[in-house]
Amino acid sequence: MSNDKNKTVWTSEQGDLRKQSVSPAKGASLPPQQQTVYLHRESSGRGGKAVSLVKNLLLSADDLKDLARKLKQDCGTGGTIKDGVIEIQGEHREKIAEVLQKLGYKVKIAGG
Repeated sequence: MSNDKNKTVWTSEQGDLRKQSVSPAKGASLPPQQQTVYLHRESSGRGGKAVSLVKNLLLSADDLKDLARKLKQDCGTGGTIKDGVIEIQGEHREKIAEVLQKLGYKVKIAGG
């Protein structure tokens, strides 16, 4: 077996492009009309409690926080942002879809 410590790894002048995020430049956000948002429901690893996930948002950090705040207020529940995904406590996909559509986003509800 060859020496695993001396493996050749390809790189570019910009560094490892796989580690760069897809999100827009700092302070830049795509307009809602140009985005398709996916709503998921997840309960694994949460003691059986459902969480609504808002994925595929290309927003700046500030815009993401503002949107999360609005969704939490409209749903009357708590939530957080993890790795660019908004997590809203409870099963609120229909309400979230309604709010996002009013803001101009294209919404797709994923899962059953």
